[in-house]
Amino acid sequence: MWESICRIPRLGLRVLRNPSLSLRHHSSVAQLYAPRFGCANEQSHVNSVNERLEETGFLIIKLGFGDDESHYMKQLILNLHKYHGHGLPITHSASRGWFWDVRPLPGAQQTAAKPARSETAQDFPWHTDCSYEQFPPRFFALQVLQPDRCGGGTLSILNVDRLTRLLSPSARLSLSKPEFRINVPAEFIKSDERHITTGLLGADVTNGAMELRFREEILTPLTDVAKSAVEELGRILLSEQTKAATIELTPELLPRGSIVLINNRRWLHARSEVKDPDRHLRRVRWDTRPLVAEGSLGMI
Repeated sequence: MWESICRIPRLGLRVLRNPSLSLRHHSSVAQLYAPRFGCANEQSHVNSVNERLEETGFLIIKLGFGDDESHYMKQLILNLHKYHGHGLPITHSASRGWFWDVRPLPGAQQTAAKPARSETAQDFPWHTDCSYEQFPPRFFALQVLQPDRCGGGTLSILNVDRLTRLLSPSARLSLSKPEFRINVPAEFIKSDERHITTGLLGADVTNGAMELRFREEILTPLTDVAKSAVEELGRILLSEQTKAATIELTPELLPRGSIVLINNRRWLHARSEVKDPDRHLRRVRWDTRPLVAEGSLGMI
């Protein structure tokens, strides 16, 4: 049974261990319980969330109350801004605000305009959110309003530090250089800017953790060396080592009423094909900062 507390102290952060869950390499996932909306306004609770995000960049929160309007998630992020200096959420496009409902659109709607990849039932290979932004958000959160009840739509995550240790030094160096063009998907255009030229790999200036921006389908290497580095990255993403390091967040781990918070630079994420037309998540992204690349990677 969950204890009715809003804060789990550092040494007592609840880690659920269940070998029956589909976690492959990892046997533990940290979870925090919020029994009531007011937890989002309690500094000790906000501190616990921030501590976990800074340490590992990954946390699941289980809500003990109904919140289909995502009031808790909004208030939590506002207080991460207030107490810990997180940047406020970004708008998703010129026509959408902080929150984006992630669910497959009916086929008739999809023919009117090209939907975002997340609004289709297709699988979504390894990527980071907003890789096309000059300053990609450091964090995103997904609240589960309706999990996929048909065995699809599984979110998987992969730690960037583990991934980059599998790359050759020359590939890591090449990925840090501004030799890649990333196109802005049409559904996310906010201004006249249609692409950026940048590096893909950087490092957190506070702790040295590896950070990545990546979405292969909108990425164009501008040199042969850059192309070779991306190809090496692609091979590693398909390797057995990557499969062993992947954490699969199944509906058993992310049921209705749960929220997963992820560092968007320290973890890649992917999604399997959605099989339940009623699958429904709500997403928010926040804390945009430069991804520091070339010239900062002496440690790799």
